[in-house]
Amino acid sequence: MSISGPISLYTAVRALECLCAISLLIQTLEFLRMRSATTRTGVWSWEVQRADIAHAPLWLRKVFDVLYRDRIHHLHLLLRAGAAASLFWGSSPFSAVLLFTSTMLILIRWRGAFNGGSDFMTIVVLTGLVIANIAALFVGPVLAWKAGLWYITIHAMSSYFISGAIKLFSPAWRNGSALSFFLDGGLYGPLSERSVFRKPLVAMICAWAFILWECCFPLTMTGPAWAVVWCGIAAVFHFLVFRFFGLNRFFWAWVVNFPAIVYCSAQQ
Repeated sequence: MSISGPISLYTAVRALECLCAISLLIQTLEFLRMRSATTRTGVWSWEVQRADIAHAPLWLRKVFDVLYRDRIHHLHLLLRAGAAASLFWGSSPFSAVLLFTSTMLILIRWRGAFNGGSDFMTIVVLTGLVIANIAALFVGPVLAWKAGLWYITIHAMSSYFISGAIKLFSPAWRNGSALSFFLDGGLYGPLSERSVFRKPLVAMICAWAFILWECCFPLTMTGPAWAVVWCGIAAVFHFLVFRFFGLNRFFWAWVVNFPAIVYCSAQQ
């Protein structure tokens, strides 16, 4: 793979694969820990959730009934963990397709989403891996991986931008009141009455900092220096989300995108 700019294509790919491995292993280990809750007698039994596909073709319902059987689902998660760990040594068409299919089956099992945005970004990254690994069989690894990284980058940038644009059009975000509302729902309960984030001016400044940072995320494509700064801010932001809300998946699912963003920023 060729070198272009401050980060080589090889380095970007390997960094993305290793970060993806960490993200997927965390997700899979969480599902394995929840195994007792997803059995036939658990609170998230497939027998209950299968009602969501009551109008699906009979053959499809039977397929899912087999795939989500307790023992089969457990074996699936173990296979997924092994495939995720293999990314530390590099992805392949087999591992990419397997992990993509596995993730889709898990999303169906959980009615379309288990952890919101982290699920979306996981699918984006795995789609990028599938594109790169399958296309490499026809056009070579360099062009294929560039296509995969650009796919991931475009989705990541648009996600940040859309999130910022939504906040920009929300009066609650513009005046800062939405910030304290969200922080009140954090891990440690409502903010104290003395919290600095309850001060209207502080809350508004913080809210506008988020809005401007997200809306300006496409600036990362003006050069790698911007990309590194914006991704650095993003890492801090996602870590704070983890700190206040316990969304550890959120942090890793988004950090996976950074090697792609930094690499693509140097291709202009």
